[in-house]
Parts: sequence; structure tokens; C-alpha cells
Amino acid sequence: MAAKLKDYQVENNQIKLVYESQIYFIKIIEAGVIQLFEADYKDYNSFAVEDNNFNSAELDFEVENKKGKLIITTAELIIEIKNDFKVDFYDLDHNPISKDYSKKRDPFIRRKSSNIAEEEGHKLQEELKNQPVEVLKEITAEEKFYGLGDRTGHLNKKGYSYQLWNTDDPSPHVESFEVLYKSIPFILGLKGDYAYGLFFDNTFRSYFDFGKENDDYFYYAAEGGSLNYYFINGPSAKKVIDSYTKLTGKTPLPQKWTLGNQQSRWSYHSRERVEEIADNFRKKDIPCDVIYLDIDYMDDYKVFTWDDNKFKNMKEMIENLHQKGFKVVTIIDPGVKKEKGYQVYDQCLENGFYLTDQDGIPYVNEVWPGECIFPDFINSDCRAWWGNNHQKLLEIGIDGIWNDMNEPASFNGPLPEDVRFDNDGQKMEHKEAHNIYGHLMSKSTYEGINKVSNKRPFVITRASYAGTQKYSTFWTGDNHSLWQHLRMALPMLMNMGLSGLSFSGTDIGGFGSDATAELLTRWYQASIFTPLFRNHSSIGSRDQEPWAFKQEVEEISKKYIKLRYKFIPYLYDLLWQGKKTGLPVMRPLFLHNQSDSNTYNLNDQFLAGENILMAPVVQQGQKYRKVYLPDGKWLDYWTGEEHQGNNYILKESPLDTLPMYIKKGSIIPNYEVQNYIGEKKMDELKLKIYPGEGDYLHYQDDGQSFAYREGEFNLYKFIQEENDQSYEVTLDLKKQRYDELYSSFKIEFFNTKIDEVRVDTQKIDFEKGSQSILFNIDGDFSKVELIKA
Repeated sequence: MAAKLKDYQVENNQIKLVYESQIYFIKIIEAGVIQLFEADYKDYNSFAVEDNNFNSAELDFEVENKKGKLIITTAELIIEIKNDFKVDFYDLDHNPISKDYSKKRDPFIRRKSSNIAEEEGHKLQEELKNQPVEVLKEITAEEKFYGLGDRTGHLNKKGYSYQLWNTDDPSPHVESFEVLYKSIPFILGLKGDYAYGLFFDNTFRSYFDFGKENDDYFYYAAEGGSLNYYFINGPSAKKVIDSYTKLTGKTPLPQKWTLGNQQSRWSYHSRERVEEIADNFRKKDIPCDVIYLDIDYMDDYKVFTWDDNKFKNMKEMIENLHQKGFKVVTIIDPGVKKEKGYQVYDQCLENGFYLTDQDGIPYVNEVWPGECIFPDFINSDCRAWWGNNHQKLLEIGIDGIWNDMNEPASFNGPLPEDVRFDNDGQKMEHKEAHNIYGHLMSKSTYEGINKVSNKRPFVITRASYAGTQKYSTFWTGDNHSLWQHLRMALPMLMNMGLSGLSFSGTDIGGFGSDATAELLTRWYQASIFTPLFRNHSSIGSRDQEPWAFKQEVEEISKKYIKLRYKFIPYLYDLLWQGKKTGLPVMRPLFLHNQSDSNTYNLNDQFLAGENILMAPVVQQGQKYRKVYLPDGKWLDYWTGEEHQGNNYILKESPLDTLPMYIKKGSIIPNYEVQNYIGEKKMDELKLKIYPGEGDYLHYQDDGQSFAYREGEFNLYKFIQEENDQSYEVTLDLKKQRYDELYSSFKIEFFNTKIDEVRVDTQKIDFEKGSQSILFNIDGDFSKVELIKA
């Protein structure tokens, strides 16, 4: 315990607090972003907060001491610090936002009189012991909790407990799982409709309990390190996410092809099989951009090699796939086969880029190649060396890298906690480095590709830590072909998005077990707006390509894959916006309806951006779907039927129907469907306009290079207004630095009767459809006027 506050000192934007037995610091990063840490971690080198994107040079705040209680006031917060470093956060009206719990932990009693349950095979949960680092916060009845990355269970984490220790567990994940592949120690709290964030930047094994142990408090605890966390003020959840991703990094703009359909399997085991898969996509008119090569493409599972027997003339195969419009992504695992004469192993040994035991001997465990050593990604020289190895793959045409098994996973038991790492001259043990191993492998891969390519790197990872979104895309790991896993995918992906991991997806259809025709169909529908859109399945399971089932499944899957391709410009716009705001593509409904209590626990619906609402069918055999529509008016995507918001409706949902709604007043860009992104020059943009009041920003660049950083992009602003007798749609070309402007627009205007259309005062012809009117106009129009009937 820190006991009483003896003294404090203010220096620039930092307050030093001297207690009887400990020293703490409070740093004002921004008026609503406050860092709290122990003196031991004053010079802590964060692996998540690598660049502080805040300007705190001229922050105004006041500090006063009132009867032993220190009070800090910023432009957004009142912070009260009491004895034992108990810290309470209030808004400027002194309404409590987040308060430390003043008492000790008091877990509920777990009653057992013998070990008979264990003898039968039941695994009983033990009480969590006190840890060196602990923070307890008061919990209220109205409080909700979100975030923590890829956790099982519901959207709202209240009543759950979790551990953060990156873990490869291929058994079917269920609601009681406390550990998974990623460690993202960030939570978004919603107290009533007031949002705040807490980011605990500590890489040791840690624990979050959201009122499961005692519903008077929630807590964070870690097995090592020192106290180091950030409080992030709202009151909007959007502001919290923006501030959190300013700290840890925002998702960079990807290459546009990465938004296309991606096909994978463990494994397409030969060149002939890969080419057969590729040809089937083209013959069957199913769009696809990417084919993955799992571990069987390697020579004896050795990383940065390929098998010349199974994949004869690998470079030629890749060139042929490129000609057909496919990109190729290869898996890379961290385990390096222990084999003299194997160049990667020899270089790793020669340079000392390996993990060691306490005596400095290379640590050896087993993975796919058998006995392996493990690169020390904590060491910057090792990361540079590992990154450079990717040049061999890029030279034969590989387009992206898939980092797997990077928790790190091992077959001969987990890595001991005392395995040694070299943090650029400082020794670090595995118990501290474990949760950042995958993060730094992704950083190494990203920087290695970036060094030798002029295109935006595509990296996909299984394990990660806070901030990995700067370097990688994510998938949720080894799910199964189970309806429970489809249902779980939606809250999991929404919480990943709230945790900064915007570019995420699941293995469509499920990785383990055997998919059914109905499950695969519904999974494709549910994934239309997941940024990563990849079908992946396990060795020994049944085939899972769209044509592996009956013709009906193939046709419905094709329908929704093609629908995905129509919305590529909308998805790309959302990622461009997210690069500035930190907002994810997939959003829980409360993110834009924060005062609507009906949205707080919605697990099976989400918003794609702000304008599209998705309510996938995630129950076997379900033919009707209850849908909640939040504030506003919403149009059924398929029928055009208008519904009033703040209301539940029942949608008939046969197997070929995905409940999908567009908010009135939206302008949605579409492309013509292609076999692959870049097959056709997109010189016409389709605009779906749902009449009302609204505007839309559309972003356009070359889709692959970093030229946009130098300003080489176009920015269109479309505005629609409703008058008594007409609607007006105007174009404002706000920025023009990319030379491929659209030559035309195809306008589809929904759900209203129109007598006449004028473009820049000139009357034009239009076509009437069942729900809309359609017309084409030149790309340099200024104003369209639609005269009401």
C-alpha cells in the first residue's frame, strides 16, 4: 500500500506524487487522456505506444491540495487522488465516471468439501490470488464493458472474467474460454450512456474480471511489471476509440485487393491443386482475389523455402496465377528447423538471434518441422534480419505474408516462463515477452516487406498485442464449423474493432470440423462486411469451397460474394475514414446510438459504417429474423420497404436472404462486379441514393502504393437535400490530385416518384424500376435536380 501522500511536484504536463512507501506519476497526455504509472515504469519502453500522436505542449490544467486530497482539473476532467493512490475521475459537473474501489477484494465463496469432482474429470475454477499489480474500480448496475480483442462470449463483457496470455488452443472455443490468441488490455466502459476507456499497458500475464468475482467492483491484475495505465475520457465511445488509437496506432490503408474474396485451406498441397482451385473460381464465375499456401508449400516445413517437387517452378506458378488475377499469400511460422546447412537456421545461430535458457543455450521445442529454435523478435537486429528474409518470397512474386503459430505455439509443452530474450541489451524473460511475441513478429514482417516493396504490405496474424493494427490484419484463429461459432463471430469481431483491430475476419465456414451447406451459406452472408473475407478449412475436413456443396449453395454463395464486390468502394472508404478516426468497419449499434439502451447487448446485429445495418441469420433452420432498427428510417435493401426506427420488425429470411437495411438519407457507392479487383478500370461509379438529408465522402487513389501520403488522391463529396417539390444532389470535388477521375456516374434513386431529372439545368432521360429510377451522368456534373411527381 502506498499509504499517505507526503508531497507532490508539477513539471510540465506531469505530476509526481510522493507517498510514504511509493512514488507515482500522473501525466496529462490530453485534457481527456491521463496516464498513471509507478516510478519503476517511468522510463518503460512501451511496445504498443510507439509514437504519441498527441500535442500536449500547451495543456492547461490546475493542481490543488485539499486536506490531503490532490485535485487535478483539466478542460474535461476533475481527477481526485487520495491516500494509497486511489484515483477517481469525474466530469466537470462532478458526476463520477470511474472511481477506484476503496475496499479490498472480496470474492464470492466457492463451496466444495472434497476433490471428488476433479476425480470425475471436472475442472473447477480456483479463486484468483492477489497479484503484484492490481487496480480495482467501482462497478455500477448500469455499467457495460466492451473490448479486450478476440474474447469469447457476448458483446457486453459484464459478469465475465478473462486472462490475457496468448494461447493456441484448437479445441472448439466456448463461452467459458478465458484465454485466446490475442492480448489487447483495453476496455471501453459505458456508464449509462457515458463512455470512457481504460488501457493497461502491461505485457505480463494479466486478468480482467468484470464483476464476476464480486458485483461491487471490477478489476485488472498482472503477474509482473508495474502499474501503468491510461484513462481515456468520452463521453462518446467514438471519441474514446479515436484517443485510444492515437496512442496505439490506427489501421493503415490497405491495398484494395485485400478486400476481395480470399480462399485458403490447410492445405492446397500441390501446384496442380492450387491451379485447379484457381481455374474453378474463374470457370464458375465466382469472384476471387487471393489464394493462400499453408505449411505444405514449404520444403520440410522450413520457413522461407518451398518444395520444388510439389510446387515445381514456383515462380512460374505464381506468374500464371497473377495473369488470372490472383494474388498469392504464404504462411510463415516462427519456428526455425534445427538443421545444420539450412541457411535460416545457420544465420540465426551465427548472429545469436534465438531464445535461450538461463545458461545461454539455444532453447529448443517442437513445431511442424520437428525440433526448432525460436527467433528473438524482441531484439531489433533480429527483427531486421527476419524481415529481410521475406525478400526471397517477394522475388518470386508472393503478395502477402500470413503469420501463424506466433503465440508462440509449441508441441512439446509451452515455453518456460524463464526463457531469455534480448531487449536490445536488456535481458527479458518469456513471462514478460510472451504477449508481444506475435506483435513484434508482425512488425518485423511489415517492415521487411515495406523495405523492398513500393506497395502497402499485407500481413495477417493470429497472435497480437495492443498496437499490432499498425502492422497487420487479423483473423480470429482456429474456429470450428459450428453454429455457436458463427454466432460468436459477430460480438468477437465487433469487440476487436472497438479494440483498434479494425481489419479483421473469421475463417468463413469454420476451420475445424465439417461445415454444412446451410452453415456455409449463412456464414458467407454474415461476412459480407467483415474487412477480411477469407474461407479457410482444416486438413481432414470436408471440402469447403463455394462449389463443394449442392448447386443451390454455390449459387447463393456466388450471389453474396458478388454483392461483396459491389460494396468494395464503400469498404475502402470506411478504411480510409478509420485511418483518421480509428473507427472500425464493423460497429456495434450503440456506437452510433449511444443513448439507446436496446443496443447495448445486441450480439447478432452490426452496422457496416454508419449507414448499413446487418442482421445475419445465425440459427440453424431459421426462416424469420427479429431485427432491431435504431433511430431514423430504414429501407429494406431487397424490397425497398421503409421502416421506422426505434422498433423491432420481423423479416422473412429464407436461405437466400440476408436481412440488410440502409438508413434513409444515405449515399452508397458501388462498383461493377469483377472477377478480381483491378480486372476492369473503374471509370464509372455507381451511386445508390436513399432520399433524405445527408452527405457522403468518397475517397479514390491507386489502391496499392503510398502515393496517397503525398496527397495523390481524389476526394468527392456528394450532398443530397430534400425540398418541397424536388430533391437536389450536388457534387463537390474537394480534392483532385489523382489523375484517374470518374468519367461518369450511374445514379439509382430509391423509393420516390419522380417526374423529371435535370443535370446542371438540362433535362435528361431516366429509366423507371420497381423501387427506383436510374440514369447516367457525366463525371463533371455539379447539380442534379429530381422533380417530385
